[in-house]
Amino acid sequence: MQNKVELCGVNTAKLKVLKNDETRELLLRVKAGDQAAREELIAGNLRLVLSVIQRFANRGENADDLFQVGCIGLIKAIDNFNTDLDVRFSTYGVPMIVGEIRRYLRDNSAMRVSRAMRDTAYRVLQAKEAFIAEHQREPSLDEISKLLDIKREEVVFAMEAIVDPVSLYEPLYSDSGDTVCVEDQVRDKRNTDESWLEHIALKEAIARLNDRERHILALRFFQGKTQMEVSREIGISQAQVSRLEKNALKQIKSEL
Repeated sequence: MQNKVELCGVNTAKLKVLKNDETRELLLRVKAGDQAAREELIAGNLRLVLSVIQRFANRGENADDLFQVGCIGLIKAIDNFNTDLDVRFSTYGVPMIVGEIRRYLRDNSAMRVSRAMRDTAYRVLQAKEAFIAEHQREPSLDEISKLLDIKREEVVFAMEAIVDPVSLYEPLYSDSGDTVCVEDQVRDKRNTDESWLEHIALKEAIARLNDRERHILALRFFQGKTQMEVSREIGISQAQVSRLEKNALKQIKSEL
């Protein structure tokens, strides 16, 4: 995507860039119903679309498709921009373009999300776009929750359900030729060196118990049986089971 010069028949190397005052003037003309100004404004912001789709370059999507979808977001931003507020067009336009692309990726995702969750996500996105159009800023989770009259947790779950998965091998940054990927930043809190060594030590400590003690611990802690059930199974009293269990655990703790 980064090396592709032509997208949808548009030479991206020759895209026009509008200045802030030019953009402002065109937006005012668009609000007054000037279609020629609208076309000029779209053409003058195609580079903005191009910069946004670079964020999605590693997803394996067709660059032409993303560019077209991004242009739809750009047109929506132009048609809904509030010129009465003192906000740069790019501040409003970029979230609109990103939202349109994310909607496209979500609808074409191989991951299956429940219909109810997807409907909630659509409502959240619509409420978010309406809020941005009115206030020219992103709404908070609490504001979306209040608008839709649903719990904050439902908003979070719905939005997380439609987030595109990230490959563990996706590069985060490269320094002196050494690329750091997502998997390098993921920590395994269970299979650490410390837990691995503790597991070995525990296994060796259990191996030093006699057969009856090992059998009692297996019934109690691996099969979840009560001391009374263990006493009936191996033919001794509950008091004996309790004493043998305590002695076995004391021996294991001393060795660990």
